[in-house]
Amino acid sequence: MFEDGNSNSQLSTLNSQLKINSVYFVGAGGIGMSALIRYFLSRGKVVGGYDRTATQLTEQLNAEGAIIHYEDNVDLIPPACLDKETTLVVYTPAVPQDHSELVFFRTHGFEIQKRAQVLGTITRSSKGLCVAGTHGKTTTSTMLAHLLNQSHIGCTAFLGGISKNYGTNLLLSKDSPYTVIEADEFDRSFHWLSPYISIITSTDPDHLDIYGTEQAYMESFEKYTSLIQPGGSLLIRKGIALQPKVNKEVKVYSYAREEGDFHAENIRIGNGEIIIDFVTPDIRINDIKLGVPVSINIENGVAAMAVALLSGATPEEVKRGMETFKGVDRRFDFKIKSDKLVFLSDYAHHPSEITQSICSLRELYAGRKITVVFQPHLYSRTNDFYKEFADSLSLADEVILLDIYPARELPIPGVTSELIFNNLCPDTQKSLCTKQELVERLQSKQLDVLITLGAGDIEDYVPAITQMLESR
Repeated sequence: MFEDGNSNSQLSTLNSQLKINSVYFVGAGGIGMSALIRYFLSRGKVVGGYDRTATQLTEQLNAEGAIIHYEDNVDLIPPACLDKETTLVVYTPAVPQDHSELVFFRTHGFEIQKRAQVLGTITRSSKGLCVAGTHGKTTTSTMLAHLLNQSHIGCTAFLGGISKNYGTNLLLSKDSPYTVIEADEFDRSFHWLSPYISIITSTDPDHLDIYGTEQAYMESFEKYTSLIQPGGSLLIRKGIALQPKVNKEVKVYSYAREEGDFHAENIRIGNGEIIIDFVTPDIRINDIKLGVPVSINIENGVAAMAVALLSGATPEEVKRGMETFKGVDRRFDFKIKSDKLVFLSDYAHHPSEITQSICSLRELYAGRKITVVFQPHLYSRTNDFYKEFADSLSLADEVILLDIYPARELPIPGVTSELIFNNLCPDTQKSLCTKQELVERLQSKQLDVLITLGAGDIEDYVPAITQMLESR
């Protein structure tokens, strides 16, 4: 078991039969996996891992002490990670089960756990503050982590994005009983968690390649609510068609932008600022300024502030935290912001998220032309939602569609970006483009407000786009 100070309180039960000296990650480059890598490095463990390609994040992890390689080759596994008595193997479901390194560990009797299992142990041995939902969970959990971290409460946090306040996706606390975790519904991973308090932001159907039906997706969220610890709380966005199956000792609250037990009033949007009054069942906090002034953060902020207060933060700390929150990389992430040109990137990859992003831009930049570059993520998601994607994207003035980013999937015959393209509103200016041609294509356009959307490698092109736009 772990024997390194304060980590005993969180992870000593991870495997009572194993004294862990090293941890090996199969699929080390994912944003969620990287937070665990940083955690184990902070505990002095030898950390090795594999990922398919080198990225800025994996190179950062190597610089921080991890040993990550990019070839599925058992011979490249660090020697310290070859002792099954002292090595824990952590994998992501996105890695194929026939991956040779994973097969090696399995056939040689290593302790193998999903990332979610490790996080589940943490929530069982601390007070887990878990944020679930089809969308909004990364921003909301990062916002909550900041509210607590800058308060007298503190927290440990495993985040699904890089916090701009801290430049990392991992926060560590020696004293706080709370751990903030993004509860991922992919592959039913959040069923490993034991939340003390949970937020559910949304339940728009997604990952139907895993769940099969919308009903199964909703049932998975209902199962998740049953895992909340007695004495804890569930904060659920008003209007979600979900029947919670919580323990009778769990308090259930509603929230929304302008209704519910927790909500905002007196919303003021203008001059690049958003200021709200925050209303709870017990108190009111007036004139809260949002550090990241986009309209969706009103609702995200209501949820995060509610849980921060339920966890013991003071009204003054909550107000200060909201004003000093800087956001998350790739979540409404402004790169250029001037009177003549606005450029930002966003992780939105579900129709509802795209609608929120474009509507937020319309609210902030009324009357200006909005150009969207969208990279669809997954063949299965495109096949399931191409009409909904077209409806969402048609809210923009111009749409540039890239090829589908496959991630873990093989192509599906007949499923291409043209499915979305052909269903866009006739009034929408539209075109298809390859990633390689994107920067040159944008250089030839008169742009006003530009946003890149998608969860794939479109982010890799953002620096070149930014440089091109700044040099014009």
